[in-house]
Amino acid sequence: MDKIKYRMVIQWSEEDNSFLVALPDFLGQYWRTHGETYEEAVINGKEAIESLIMAYQADDEPLPEPLLANLV
Repeated sequence: MDKIKYRMVIQWSEEDNSFLVALPDFLGQYWRTHGETYEEAVINGKEAIESLIMAYQADDEPLPEPLLANLV
């Protein structure tokens, strides 16, 4: 799982007073998690990616292709 690379977009939200985390390689809801600090948002984003990967695997669904792979 460590070798799979997915994009994580972290953006400050004045409205929510927190950092919002988007995982654009996964279809569906754009904002997946958040954090009160940037560091917390990164940790929560990594956990969200791990949870999504486990859910895809449990459902025997293929993982989405990381878009970064297309840039190399």
